[in-house]
Amino acid sequence: MNYRSMQDLNEAVLAWKPRLQAEVDLVVGVPRSGLLVANLLALHIGTPMTDVDGLVTRRLLNHGHRSVRHVDLTAPDPVRILIVDDVVDTGATLARVRAAVAAAGLDHPIRYAAVYARPGMEGAVDLHHEALAQPRALQWNVMQAPGLARCCVDIDGVLCPDPTDAENDDGQRYLSFLREAGPRVLAPIEVGWLVTNRLERYRPETEAWLARHGIRHGGLFMRDLPDAAARRGQGNYGRHKADAYVRTGADLFIESDAWQAVEIADLSGRPVFCTDTRRLVTPGEAPPPRPGRVARRVARLFGAA
Repeated sequence: MNYRSMQDLNEAVLAWKPRLQAEVDLVVGVPRSGLLVANLLALHIGTPMTDVDGLVTRRLLNHGHRSVRHVDLTAPDPVRILIVDDVVDTGATLARVRAAVAAAGLDHPIRYAAVYARPGMEGAVDLHHEALAQPRALQWNVMQAPGLARCCVDIDGVLCPDPTDAENDDGQRYLSFLREAGPRVLAPIEVGWLVTNRLERYRPETEAWLARHGIRHGGLFMRDLPDAAARRGQGNYGRHKADAYVRTGADLFIESDAWQAVEIADLSGRPVFCTDTRRLVTPGEAPPPRPGRVARRVARLFGAA
């Protein structure tokens, strides 16, 4: 798994700075992730920025009180423009952008860039930082990318909050939680496989919640045990998830709990993305200290669980 963090992205943009700060007057981001790159780059080199729609309508984004060089797309003086995206994969998005920019009849020198390029697609842009092959995971869009269709994803803590101690009674309060928990992913998504330590007896409520929030999946792995007491007695929380990870051949497991992420990675021998820490956990890492009961309650009180 080729993983790149926000820090990796910022370092890549900084590597461009010595070259681009004297060669670029305006940075244009390709929505959506390209806007993140454009904002970082514009801040580092001191230029104004806009998005593709702003470029074709000659509109720049307001830069507040920050001191940046003056650019006027309606003036006759040429403006050196760099259009950026985070990744060029098939080239389809950039092809649409090129067509829109060409139709706008902009009389300015324009170059195209992507921080990461799928090997073989480097020629689709004038500038790239690194060739990055699939499978890959990018910290800033791991829960929105099409690659989710090749991932195992936990439910509690990732797609919805974890139940509180009071809600986790294996009774009516837990049923209410299953029906009424708010989603953490607000847009419809499709994942490869859902892997949860919820009990099989709660499959109808779980499936109904997933359907209501537009979460499609290729399979739902649950614990086939009679009750929560049996689950606690058996343990094996990480083993259940690691077994499903290996069985499905998924590219990545997405887990909320930092301790379980380490356990899943060790047992499967494969990487795990932890949503609580926003880190890619690899096999062999030391597990973090487990929070005590009081610490967990404080974390839940302030929305950190």
